[in-house]
Amino acid sequence: MSKLVLKSLTAAALCAAAALAQAQAWPSKPIRWVVPYGPGSTDILARVLAPTVSTALGQQIVVENRPGAGGSVGSAQVAKTDPDGYTLLLGSAASHAVNPALLSKVGYDAVKDFAPIINLASIPNVVIVNPQFPVKSIAELVAAAKAKPGTLLYSSNGPGTSQHMSAALFETLAGVKMVHVPYKGSSEGVVAVTRGDVNLMFANLPPSLPLIRDGRVKPIAVTTARRLAAFPDLPTVAESGVSGFEVATWFALFAPANTPEPIVQRLNKEFNVALAAPDVREKLQNQGFFINAGSSQDLAKLVSSELVKWARVVKESGAKAD
Repeated sequence: MSKLVLKSLTAAALCAAAALAQAQAWPSKPIRWVVPYGPGSTDILARVLAPTVSTALGQQIVVENRPGAGGSVGSAQVAKTDPDGYTLLLGSAASHAVNPALLSKVGYDAVKDFAPIINLASIPNVVIVNPQFPVKSIAELVAAAKAKPGTLLYSSNGPGTSQHMSAALFETLAGVKMVHVPYKGSSEGVVAVTRGDVNLMFANLPPSLPLIRDGRVKPIAVTTARRLAAFPDLPTVAESGVSGFEVATWFALFAPANTPEPIVQRLNKEFNVALAAPDVREKLQNQGFFINAGSSQDLAKLVSSELVKWARVVKESGAKAD
């Protein structure tokens, strides 16, 4: 064996040993969990899970909001941090599937710049309208949009988010044109519906639930393939006449690329355990979340398939980053 080969093997072994030692000592300080959106559904998920996993790891997980550009600002920041297990990202279909197709400059590569850890949960979107808006069904919404093209206003929590893309897909499949009004967070977009600043929103279910329950917004359909157990009388968009329509928003945990595999697997294990805990499941399900869980490989496959799906939707809908 040549000296050059021996030196290379020795260097590789030393690097591996250093990575293993780092992983074994991890975590020795608090962990930052970046949520690349403003207050809303992602906050709920992170803040329910963080305490349970913090206890298991023996270090606090601090949830930090870094909104902007449909999740791209916070995601890009995490992509550039040290891969030491102390900075994590709550990524989503928007940050890791839609934005790469929708935005000319995302600031990161959704596959190469991240280590996938676990697909945490998914949520349906629900089509909500202002109670004073004279529409009670998807059929009536389509009729109203066709009667006055380009006049109905819908809110979202930013370009490329699930709310925006749900509406874009709806426009394509229903053959209508509406006007996108982006806000900085899910809560702001929902409140805009209650005030009548916009006509409707394809809103994430969790932040919409309190307003639906007290009658401040009116739900007319859900975006999933099946009806929700919490709203058995609320039809899906597809069964309401827009064939082929289906959207469910997933949220997942990522770390910067090259994070040591032992750390990735420890995080995967602890989050899987947390998601299986009865009290955690109850809290999340009461907020409208569907529990996913699984391996890091499962998440990697999901990201790859979603990138293909949403690239097609963006192209066919002509959606723009307003």
